[in-house]
Amino acid sequence: MTMLVLGGSGQLALALSAAAEAAGIDCARLGRPEFDFDRPETVAALDSVPARLIVNAAAYTAVDAAEGDAAAAERANAAGPALLAAHCVRRGIPLVHISTDYVFDGSKGAPYIETDPTAPLGVYGATKLAGERAAMAAWPRTVILRTAWVYSATGRNFARTMLGAARKTDTLRVVADQRGCPTTAADLAAAIVAIAPRLSDGWEDGLAGIYHAAGGGETTWHGLAVALFEEAARHGLKMPTVTPIATSDWPTPVRRPADSRLDCGKLARVFGVALPHWRDSVAPVVDAWYAAA
Repeated sequence: MTMLVLGGSGQLALALSAAAEAAGIDCARLGRPEFDFDRPETVAALDSVPARLIVNAAAYTAVDAAEGDAAAAERANAAGPALLAAHCVRRGIPLVHISTDYVFDGSKGAPYIETDPTAPLGVYGATKLAGERAAMAAWPRTVILRTAWVYSATGRNFARTMLGAARKTDTLRVVADQRGCPTTAADLAAAIVAIAPRLSDGWEDGLAGIYHAAGGGETTWHGLAVALFEEAARHGLKMPTVTPIATSDWPTPVRRPADSRLDCGKLARVFGVALPHWRDSVAPVVDAWYAAA
Protein backbone atom coordinates (compact mmCIF):
# COMPACT_ATOMS: atom_id res chain seq x y z
CA MET A 1 0.00 0.00 0.00
CA THR A 2 0.97 3.63 -0.44
CA MET A 3 0.17 6.13 2.28
CA LEU A 4 0.09 9.82 1.41
CA VAL A 5 1.08 12.09 4.30
CA LEU A 6 0.28 15.79 4.23
CA GLY A 7 2.30 18.11 6.42
CA GLY A 8 5.55 18.64 4.57
CA SER A 9 8.50 18.65 6.95
CA GLY A 10 6.41 18.92 10.12
CA GLN A 11 7.41 16.76 13.05
CA LEU A 12 4.58 14.25 12.63
CA ALA A 13 4.95 14.04 8.85
CA LEU A 14 8.65 13.27 9.22
CA ALA A 15 7.94 10.68 11.91
CA LEU A 16 5.32 9.06 9.69
CA SER A 17 7.81 8.73 6.85
CA ALA A 18 10.27 6.98 9.17
CA ALA A 19 7.62 4.71 10.72
CA ALA A 20 6.22 3.73 7.33
CA GLU A 21 9.67 2.87 6.00
CA ALA A 22 10.35 0.70 9.04
CA ALA A 23 7.07 -1.12 8.48
CA GLY A 24 7.64 -1.66 4.77
CA ILE A 25 4.87 0.73 3.75
CA ASP A 26 5.36 3.07 0.83
CA CYS A 27 4.94 6.65 2.01
CA ALA A 28 4.70 9.82 -0.04
CA ARG A 29 4.91 13.15 1.75
CA LEU A 30 3.63 16.46 0.41
CA GLY A 31 3.77 19.98 1.79
CA ARG A 32 4.44 23.54 0.77
CA PRO A 33 4.73 24.77 -1.91
CA GLU A 34 3.29 21.77 -3.81
CA PHE A 35 0.41 21.42 -1.35
CA ASP A 36 -0.88 24.33 0.69
CA PHE A 37 -4.25 24.87 2.33
CA ASP A 38 -3.86 28.59 1.62
CA ARG A 39 -4.07 27.64 -2.07
CA PRO A 40 -7.02 25.24 -2.29
CA GLU A 41 -6.32 24.54 -5.95
CA THR A 42 -3.20 22.58 -4.91
CA VAL A 43 -5.43 19.76 -3.69
CA ALA A 44 -5.28 18.65 -7.34
CA ALA A 45 -1.61 17.79 -6.77
CA LEU A 46 -2.72 14.84 -4.67
CA ASP A 47 -3.97 13.09 -7.81
CA SER A 48 -0.37 12.41 -8.80
CA VAL A 49 0.12 10.03 -5.86
CA PRO A 50 -1.54 6.59 -6.20
CA ALA A 51 -2.31 6.39 -2.49
CA ARG A 52 -4.74 4.04 -0.77
CA LEU A 53 -4.86 6.17 2.39
CA ILE A 54 -4.34 9.86 3.16
CA VAL A 55 -3.08 11.07 6.55
CA ASN A 56 -3.59 14.77 7.18
CA ALA A 57 -0.85 15.99 9.51
CA ALA A 58 -1.02 19.54 8.12
CA ALA A 59 -2.50 22.20 10.36
CA TYR A 60 -2.24 25.74 11.73
CA THR A 61 -0.87 24.92 15.18
CA ALA A 62 0.23 28.32 16.54
CA VAL A 63 -2.32 28.46 19.35
CA ASP A 64 -1.77 32.07 20.37
CA ALA A 65 -1.16 33.45 16.88
CA ALA A 66 -4.46 31.97 15.72
CA GLU A 67 -6.32 34.54 17.80
CA GLY A 68 -5.01 37.28 15.55
CA ASP A 69 -5.18 35.30 12.31
CA ALA A 70 -8.43 33.40 12.57
CA ALA A 71 -8.90 33.32 8.81
CA ALA A 72 -5.64 31.46 8.26
CA ALA A 73 -6.45 29.02 11.06
CA GLU A 74 -9.88 28.41 9.55
CA ARG A 75 -8.42 27.74 6.10
CA ALA A 76 -5.96 25.18 7.39
CA ASN A 77 -7.89 23.58 10.23
CA ALA A 78 -11.51 23.65 9.03
CA ALA A 79 -11.80 24.32 5.31
CA GLY A 80 -8.71 22.25 4.53
CA PRO A 81 -9.97 18.97 6.01
CA ALA A 82 -13.28 19.47 4.21
CA LEU A 83 -11.42 19.74 0.89
CA LEU A 84 -9.38 16.63 1.68
CA ALA A 85 -12.49 14.67 2.59
CA ALA A 86 -14.09 15.63 -0.72
CA HIS A 87 -10.92 14.52 -2.50
CA CYS A 88 -11.03 11.18 -0.69
CA VAL A 89 -14.70 10.74 -1.63
CA ARG A 90 -13.78 11.12 -5.29
CA ARG A 91 -10.97 8.59 -5.01
CA GLY A 92 -12.77 6.24 -2.64
CA ILE A 93 -9.92 6.08 -0.11
CA PRO A 94 -9.96 6.55 3.69
CA LEU A 95 -8.83 9.74 5.42
CA VAL A 96 -7.00 9.88 8.74
CA HIS A 97 -7.19 13.39 10.17
CA ILE A 98 -5.14 14.52 13.17
CA SER A 99 -6.93 16.63 15.76
CA THR A 100 -6.23 17.85 19.29
CA ASP A 101 -7.08 17.75 22.97
CA TYR A 102 -7.73 21.51 22.69
CA VAL A 103 -11.28 20.76 21.51
CA PHE A 104 -11.99 20.40 25.27
CA ASP A 105 -11.95 23.10 27.93
CA GLY A 106 -10.24 20.97 30.57
CA SER A 107 -12.98 21.25 33.19
CA LYS A 108 -14.10 17.61 33.33
CA GLY A 109 -11.66 16.63 36.07
CA ALA A 110 -11.03 13.19 34.52
CA PRO A 111 -9.64 11.86 31.24
CA TYR A 112 -11.84 12.72 28.28
CA ILE A 113 -13.50 10.04 26.19
CA GLU A 114 -14.48 10.57 22.57
CA THR A 115 -18.14 11.27 23.28
CA ASP A 116 -17.58 13.94 25.94
CA PRO A 117 -18.94 17.41 25.13
CA THR A 118 -16.45 19.68 23.38
CA ALA A 119 -15.85 23.29 24.40
CA PRO A 120 -12.71 24.81 22.83
CA LEU A 121 -11.25 27.84 24.57
CA GLY A 122 -9.79 29.61 21.55
CA VAL A 123 -9.65 29.90 17.78
CA TYR A 124 -7.18 27.03 17.39
CA GLY A 125 -9.38 24.53 19.22
CA ALA A 126 -12.54 25.83 17.59
CA THR A 127 -11.15 25.51 14.06
CA LYS A 128 -9.78 22.04 14.75
CA LEU A 129 -13.20 20.97 16.01
CA ALA A 130 -14.80 22.44 12.90
CA GLY A 131 -12.34 20.44 10.79
CA GLU A 132 -13.30 17.22 12.55
CA ARG A 133 -16.96 17.81 11.87
CA ALA A 134 -16.47 18.90 8.26
CA ALA A 135 -14.36 15.88 7.37
CA MET A 136 -16.72 13.37 8.96
CA ALA A 137 -19.78 15.02 7.39
CA ALA A 138 -18.22 14.89 3.94
CA TRP A 139 -16.81 11.34 3.98
CA PRO A 140 -17.94 8.35 6.07
CA ARG A 141 -14.51 6.72 5.72
CA THR A 142 -12.85 9.26 8.00
CA VAL A 143 -10.89 8.45 11.16
CA ILE A 144 -10.15 11.35 13.53
CA LEU A 145 -7.20 10.91 15.88
CA ARG A 146 -7.15 13.44 18.72
CA THR A 147 -3.71 13.67 20.24
CA ALA A 148 -1.97 15.89 22.80
CA TRP A 149 1.26 17.66 23.70
CA VAL A 150 3.14 16.34 20.66
CA TYR A 151 6.91 16.77 20.65
CA SER A 152 10.00 15.41 18.94
CA ALA A 153 13.63 16.26 18.23
CA THR A 154 12.56 18.31 15.19
CA GLY A 155 10.27 21.27 14.61
CA ARG A 156 8.84 23.72 17.11
CA ASN A 157 7.73 22.08 20.32
CA PHE A 158 8.03 22.16 24.10
CA ALA A 159 10.89 19.67 24.32
CA ARG A 160 13.16 21.54 21.94
CA THR A 161 12.34 24.83 23.67
CA MET A 162 13.21 23.42 27.09
CA LEU A 163 16.42 21.71 26.01
CA GLY A 164 17.59 24.82 24.21
CA ALA A 165 16.77 27.04 27.20
CA ALA A 166 18.63 24.75 29.59
CA ARG A 167 21.81 25.35 27.63
CA LYS A 168 21.53 29.06 28.31
CA THR A 169 20.31 29.28 31.90
CA ASP A 170 20.36 27.22 35.06
CA THR A 171 16.96 28.42 36.30
CA LEU A 172 13.64 27.87 34.57
CA ARG A 173 10.00 28.47 35.50
CA VAL A 174 7.50 25.97 34.08
CA VAL A 175 3.72 25.69 34.43
CA ALA A 176 2.75 22.94 36.86
CA ASP A 177 -1.06 23.20 37.04
CA GLN A 178 -1.93 21.98 33.53
CA ARG A 179 -2.29 18.22 33.22
CA GLY A 180 -2.09 16.21 30.03
CA CYS A 181 -0.64 13.26 28.13
CA PRO A 182 2.69 14.04 26.41
CA THR A 183 2.98 12.25 23.07
CA THR A 184 6.07 11.83 20.94
CA ALA A 185 5.64 12.22 17.20
CA ALA A 186 7.34 8.84 16.77
CA ASP A 187 4.82 7.06 19.02
CA LEU A 188 1.86 8.67 17.30
CA ALA A 189 3.30 7.84 13.89
CA ALA A 190 3.83 4.21 14.92
CA ALA A 191 0.19 3.99 15.99
CA ILE A 192 -1.02 5.42 12.67
CA VAL A 193 1.16 3.03 10.69
CA ALA A 194 -0.15 0.14 12.79
CA ILE A 195 -3.78 0.87 11.89
CA ALA A 196 -3.12 1.93 8.29
CA PRO A 197 -3.30 -1.54 6.65
CA ARG A 198 -6.65 -2.28 8.25
CA LEU A 199 -8.04 1.04 7.04
CA SER A 200 -6.76 0.72 3.49
CA ASP A 201 -7.13 -3.03 2.93
CA GLY A 202 -10.04 -4.12 5.08
CA TRP A 203 -12.27 -1.11 5.61
CA GLU A 204 -15.30 -1.66 7.78
CA ASP A 205 -17.85 1.07 8.43
CA GLY A 206 -17.49 0.54 12.18
CA LEU A 207 -13.92 1.83 12.03
CA ALA A 208 -14.96 5.39 11.21
CA GLY A 209 -15.16 8.11 13.81
CA ILE A 210 -13.14 9.74 16.57
CA TYR A 211 -10.36 8.12 18.58
CA HIS A 212 -8.01 9.47 21.21
CA ALA A 213 -4.34 8.68 20.59
CA ALA A 214 -1.90 10.05 23.16
CA GLY A 215 0.92 8.88 25.36
CA GLY A 216 0.01 6.71 28.31
CA GLY A 217 -0.10 8.11 31.83
CA GLU A 218 -0.17 11.80 32.66
CA THR A 219 1.96 14.64 33.89
CA THR A 220 2.27 18.43 33.86
CA TRP A 221 4.45 20.66 31.72
CA HIS A 222 6.73 20.93 34.75
CA GLY A 223 6.87 17.15 35.05
CA LEU A 224 7.73 16.79 31.37
CA ALA A 225 10.46 19.42 31.64
CA VAL A 226 12.06 17.65 34.59
CA ALA A 227 11.98 14.34 32.72
CA LEU A 228 13.64 15.94 29.71
CA PHE A 229 16.42 17.36 31.85
CA GLU A 230 16.92 14.06 33.66
CA GLU A 231 17.54 12.37 30.33
CA ALA A 232 19.70 15.24 29.10
CA ALA A 233 21.94 14.78 32.15
CA ARG A 234 23.21 11.60 30.48
CA HIS A 235 24.62 13.87 27.79
CA GLY A 236 26.35 16.14 30.28
CA LEU A 237 23.65 18.74 30.92
CA LYS A 238 23.82 20.28 34.36
CA MET A 239 20.35 19.84 35.83
CA PRO A 240 18.75 23.29 36.01
CA THR A 241 16.50 24.44 38.82
CA VAL A 242 12.96 24.02 37.50
CA THR A 243 10.51 26.09 39.53
CA PRO A 244 6.84 25.06 39.30
CA ILE A 245 4.52 27.97 38.60
CA ALA A 246 0.80 28.49 38.07
CA THR A 247 -0.77 29.21 34.70
CA SER A 248 -1.61 32.68 36.01
CA ASP A 249 2.11 33.33 36.45
CA TRP A 250 2.70 32.76 32.72
CA PRO A 251 -0.17 34.56 30.93
CA THR A 252 -0.81 33.80 27.27
CA PRO A 253 -3.32 35.24 24.78
CA VAL A 254 -5.34 32.00 24.91
CA ARG A 255 -6.30 30.08 28.02
CA ARG A 256 -5.10 26.48 27.89
CA PRO A 257 -7.16 23.53 29.17
CA ALA A 258 -6.21 22.89 32.79
CA ASP A 259 -6.73 19.14 32.44
CA SER A 260 -6.83 17.77 28.92
CA ARG A 261 -5.99 14.14 29.67
CA LEU A 262 -7.30 11.75 27.03
CA ASP A 263 -8.70 8.27 27.60
CA CYS A 264 -7.32 6.18 24.73
CA GLY A 265 -9.19 2.98 25.52
CA LYS A 266 -11.27 3.04 22.34
CA LEU A 267 -8.18 2.93 20.13
CA ALA A 268 -6.98 -0.14 22.03
CA ARG A 269 -10.36 -1.86 21.90
CA VAL A 270 -11.00 -1.32 18.19
CA PHE A 271 -7.49 -1.54 16.74
CA GLY A 272 -5.49 -3.21 19.50
CA VAL A 273 -3.13 -0.24 19.55
CA ALA A 274 -1.88 1.62 22.63
CA LEU A 275 0.83 4.26 22.74
CA PRO A 276 3.67 3.78 25.27
CA HIS A 277 3.72 5.48 28.64
CA TRP A 278 4.88 9.05 28.15
CA ARG A 279 7.89 8.68 30.47
CA ASP A 280 9.28 5.76 28.49
CA SER A 281 9.43 7.87 25.34
CA VAL A 282 11.37 10.87 26.62
CA ALA A 283 14.88 9.40 26.29
CA PRO A 284 14.76 8.68 22.53
CA VAL A 285 13.73 12.27 21.81
CA VAL A 286 16.49 13.72 23.97
CA ASP A 287 19.05 11.37 22.42
CA ALA A 288 17.96 12.39 18.92
CA TRP A 289 18.11 16.06 19.82
CA TYR A 290 21.69 15.75 21.06
CA ALA A 291 22.67 13.67 18.03
CA ALA A 292 21.45 16.43 15.72
CA ALA A 293 22.88 19.30 17.77
